[in-house]
Amino acid sequence: GMIEACLASGVTTFDHAAIYGGYRTEAFFGEALKEWRGQRETIEIVTKCGISAPTGTWPHASVKHYNTSAAHIAESLDRSLSMLGVGYVDLLLIHRADPFMDADDTARGLEAALASGKARHVGVSNFSPAQFALLQSRLRTPLVTNQIQFSLLHTAPLFDGTLDQAQELRRTPMVWSPLGKGRLFDPKDQAAAGLRAVLKTAGAALGTDDIAALALAWLLAHPSRPVPILGTNRTERLPALARAADLGMDRQTWFALLEAARGEPVP
Repeated sequence: GMIEACLASGVTTFDHAAIYGGYRTEAFFGEALKEWRGQRETIEIVTKCGISAPTGTWPHASVKHYNTSAAHIAESLDRSLSMLGVGYVDLLLIHRADPFMDADDTARGLEAALASGKARHVGVSNFSPAQFALLQSRLRTPLVTNQIQFSLLHTAPLFDGTLDQAQELRRTPMVWSPLGKGRLFDPKDQAAAGLRAVLKTAGAALGTDDIAALALAWLLAHPSRPVPILGTNRTERLPALARAADLGMDRQTWFALLEAARGEPVP
């Protein structure tokens, strides 16, 4: 199944969130885990908490909102563990930066998750550098990652301080939509057309015509050492995408792709 296909390609981490699939995806993965005959300790499970939507899972939610209270963190984590059918997650993330966050209370919730053994590590997702610094200032333990959107079609983290902070603190960022939500492969997307052409040119020098692998190689080359999250359901694509880690990319090629992505040279 999917788990074995991932492991065969060297992928051992599985990224989830309470809200994915209308709060059902964790349960589907839990069923897959029951059928899988491997050892729990050989894989890493990530999940996220903090988004309440009026879908029935949180019957008290009359409006979609963020809840980063300690009580909600505990309730959501317990539910995730039950859905997944596991005793702990390797990494628990706050899914979205909460403008109503009480940093002291959120920190208590994360520390409690660690103390209980229900989460091995904690982090955040989609936080700005200032939001990350605020929560970290209240924690005794490090936030091990900020899971962010970053790709050739979303280069903002290079310039808004997000990846600067990752390097400053030596916290490896995780990256969602590393292939630009599929826009790289959409022939109708004019913004991506020029980028595809430059990727093909770069690929000729690197010995591959796989533009997805090249786009991942560009991301992996960054000194913050990003870890891309692959969203493909096509298991046959996994080996080729995993090989992106071996492609390498020199500085000038990296900047040529950045120029193509932004539509202008650096100043």
